[in-house]
Amino acid sequence: MDWINQLSPLWQFTLISSVKILCVFSVLMFIVAYAVWVERKVAAAIQDRIGPNRVGIFGLLQPLADAGKAFLKEDFTPDHVRKAYYWLAPAIVMTPSLLTVAIIPFGSYLGGEKMVIADLSVGVLYTFGIVSLGVYGIVLAGYAANSKYPFLGGIRASSQMISYEIAMGLSVVPVFLMVGDLNLTAVVQYQAGSLFDWLIFKQPLAFAIFVAAMFAEMNRLPFDLPEAEQELAGGYNVEYSSIKFALFFMGEYAAMTVGSALLVTLCLGGWSLPFAGLDQPASTWLGGFLHIGIFLAKMLFVEFTIIWVRWMWPRFRYDQLMNLGWRRLVPLGLANIVVTAVVLWALAK
Repeated sequence: MDWINQLSPLWQFTLISSVKILCVFSVLMFIVAYAVWVERKVAAAIQDRIGPNRVGIFGLLQPLADAGKAFLKEDFTPDHVRKAYYWLAPAIVMTPSLLTVAIIPFGSYLGGEKMVIADLSVGVLYTFGIVSLGVYGIVLAGYAANSKYPFLGGIRASSQMISYEIAMGLSVVPVFLMVGDLNLTAVVQYQAGSLFDWLIFKQPLAFAIFVAAMFAEMNRLPFDLPEAEQELAGGYNVEYSSIKFALFFMGEYAAMTVGSALLVTLCLGGWSLPFAGLDQPASTWLGGFLHIGIFLAKMLFVEFTIIWVRWMWPRFRYDQLMNLGWRRLVPLGLANIVVTAVVLWALAK
């Protein structure tokens, strides 16, 4: 590693950041591919079926077969669509998840380097700014398809995002009132003392609101109204096929992965465990890898729960979706902010 120290600071930063980006992107794409396999297996188990079992042992190579199919199918563009927007929409859906993962602290230190690509002092503001862009791809897809079912899916997605983005933003305000910092690494370090320092125990209402809003932002059951196969035949992606359809699919699972990572960071202690010395930043390579493993284990557990919910819960009606967002979650989020601020003020006196 001495040759790295001989480089200029700019080249060191560029090289190390490039390695982090490559590793994080590779792991994210691997998880996205196999989250689809896990979802199909979980659905099969719940419905008393076998699921993918032909390609590789237990169907473990099914994601490779799916990727090959997506790339090799004819990339057909219908004549009636608005072509520029039609091609742009799938790329926009995938991009926010790739940008958001940059500020997630997926470990403490490894070889003296922080295990986060961009340790921003306003990480949560960046997160909400980027995440809200994902709906533009869905709205563009609905508009570009130039047919009624995709258009209705796009309209539903935009109204759903507006409704639940507010609730999600309100849910994290008490968290940062307690932490006193918008930096996500600082949030993890605040929770590193003991199990009861995890913000799921200190802010259970904020956790519950954030989880509900996260499901709605990801368009996952019970909030998958923009797709709603029984009503809209798939919604905004009806007119898509081949790799463009695969990008929508990948965007959904990438959003699941990044949402799970953000939930772990904000409420479940991030990379820390309150025993065996795993609650402090690592000073050795082994400790650094353990922290990354802890973070991934928590994240995959949350993602598995999201998958399980899809196959166990029914879909809300659209009026119930709006009612929950505006008449339940938003008032509860505001009340939680006021109560937290009053309690912190009283304790400070």
